[in-house]
Amino acid sequence: MLEKWTLFIVRNRYKSLSLWLILTVLGGFAAINLDQHLTTSLTVPNSDSSKAEALLGKGFGENSEGTLTVLLNFKQAKPEEIKTLESKVAKAAKVIPNSRVSLQRAIGGILITNISTTENLNDASKYTEQLRGKLDEIGLSKARVTGPPAIKSDVTPVMASDLHRGQLFAILVALLILVLLFGFSFSVLIPFIFAFATITTTLGIIYLIAQKYLMVLYIPNIVELIGLGLAIDYSLLLAHRFKSALRYSETQSAAILETMRTAGRTVIISGLIVATGMTSLLLVPIPFVKSLGIAGALIPLISTFAAMTLQPAMLSIVGERGFTSKIFSGIWDREQSEKSFIPRITRFVIRKPIQVFISSTIVLLISASPLLALSLTPSSMTAIPKNLESAAALNWASDRAGSGVTTPIAIIMDLGKPGAALLPSNIEARIKLADLISKDPNVFSVANGIAEPFIDQTARYLRILVISKDEFGSPQSQSLVEKIRGDYLKEINFSNLKSIYVGGAGAQGVDLISKLTSSFPIIVFITLLLAYLLLVRAFKSVIIPLKAILLDLLTTAVAYSAIVVIFKFGFASSILHTYKLPQIEAWVLIFIFAILFGLTMDYEVFIVSRMREAKESGESNANAVAQGINKTVGVITAAAIIMFAAVMGLVGGHFAGLQEIGVGLAVGVIIDATVVRMFLLPSTMILLGRWNWLAPKFLTSRR
Repeated sequence: MLEKWTLFIVRNRYKSLSLWLILTVLGGFAAINLDQHLTTSLTVPNSDSSKAEALLGKGFGENSEGTLTVLLNFKQAKPEEIKTLESKVAKAAKVIPNSRVSLQRAIGGILITNISTTENLNDASKYTEQLRGKLDEIGLSKARVTGPPAIKSDVTPVMASDLHRGQLFAILVALLILVLLFGFSFSVLIPFIFAFATITTTLGIIYLIAQKYLMVLYIPNIVELIGLGLAIDYSLLLAHRFKSALRYSETQSAAILETMRTAGRTVIISGLIVATGMTSLLLVPIPFVKSLGIAGALIPLISTFAAMTLQPAMLSIVGERGFTSKIFSGIWDREQSEKSFIPRITRFVIRKPIQVFISSTIVLLISASPLLALSLTPSSMTAIPKNLESAAALNWASDRAGSGVTTPIAIIMDLGKPGAALLPSNIEARIKLADLISKDPNVFSVANGIAEPFIDQTARYLRILVISKDEFGSPQSQSLVEKIRGDYLKEINFSNLKSIYVGGAGAQGVDLISKLTSSFPIIVFITLLLAYLLLVRAFKSVIIPLKAILLDLLTTAVAYSAIVVIFKFGFASSILHTYKLPQIEAWVLIFIFAILFGLTMDYEVFIVSRMREAKESGESNANAVAQGINKTVGVITAAAIIMFAAVMGLVGGHFAGLQEIGVGLAVGVIIDATVVRMFLLPSTMILLGRWNWLAPKFLTSRR
């Protein structure tokens, strides 16, 4: 089947190129406006916090994600002066269509004004600069604008700048590696053409999806940097195998067929494994995470499709001449002599597999031990650049009135009928609840009352705002949410109560972590099961896939530990310019597992496939292992370095979540390309011997 498909592409190579040119152009145009359709929303459907948000909209006509917040220092102003400031801010708010001041309160010398809009987060963010300009115009130049829309408006250009810087670094490293591998030949450009076409096409598809579904703001950086590494790797591995096949194939077409039969088949398996991990994120009932799963799955799927269509077409057109250079032919791809470094290591591993296996495993287990100090947060306002106005405003308010002042926990209740909030029994219950919560050591203050903004115009809906002393993602704030839900609300009875929910950023964070942690075991199980089945078919073995999965899990544990060491303990943070944080963003870990599992499996698939080829040609198990390592060392090392450079582009940015992803993936790739590939993989292959190739007859009988 693959052979017939390859022949079809070779015969229609110019049509294939034309198709990809059209896809690339369309994708490129769509990608220009992609940022306008991306969001930073962390909403958790059907959770307590999302129900609180719905009740807030129904009862008070407010939309938290579309609400801008103005912070103003009034120092020792008199009450009448504060009233004047309130009216000025309210006047400035009129610059935003269909908006209203939904909440104004003075806390710790700060006037906090919430301006609620009817817009979603993306549309509301467009009014950020207009509001800032109007505040300047009416003499409130020291007012600070923050809130979800302002944060989205501020971070978008910074993320774009981070992306361009990361791309430049990755491209320069990839160019150097490809020149060392292929020399100054046209073939160096093939992986870049491949990557450009696949990335722009992927972004174009994401643009279409974003018209209907929530897609997160991090996606362009993730797709363009991880996609760059993966696409170049796939194209590089195919080009390298084609160059090798040209040496013994009678015709160019025969070399392409051999390339696709071997490396092409392996790329397909690898792409499916990466996509399997990413599609498992669709099982998480959180739009934020689902969007990462969709984008992450598109990267390998589009790259695999390009490997089957674009790459054979390009190889057919450039042919052997594309790999010829009269100036410099490359040094990385030269035949490894028996005295070379890698063959000597391989022979050592083959001679002492038990010692190598035990020592390597101990090293990785020790490296994975910091994982025990892991603590999770839904997000953190300290994990975005402090020089952004929206972030600076939050930090400024936190320093003066407590970390939770701009992200209060909101208790929203529907009392069933108009006027119920003013019933004496409910007034008493509200006061008791506020008094009870205010005694909690983690509470800064509790805001409540019998007028707007605490009750709606019909007096049916009631809200109480709890301001924590700690940031909304901290363990203390998470604990406070749990106590309000589990203890405090149960002690107070409201008359005619129809529903009561706890919302706000802190509650949303608790719901987010709860959903992520409950979904994670399912994701792991599904990913491992599907990957195992794919690998059994690829390796024609039931043992090797099991071993590969165990090694991948160990690599992932080390990657998680590296995140803890660098971000929580601050190791090398001054060198890498990373944040020092007490907690790790929860969504990062689930994303890293989903994609790292596939990325690290890539190299094992290529190496073991070479071992399988040698074994089927009559080599002993030891010789097959040695050949698999030695024949792939140059190209796999090159691919690993390129992928490392691509994901390090995320580390060089200004956002903790992306930095954490970059560190985790970079460490995972390096560990897999060194300790696992050079020591654990060959030592286990030697120790298992003939058991490596144990498989049912229906697998081994088909070729």
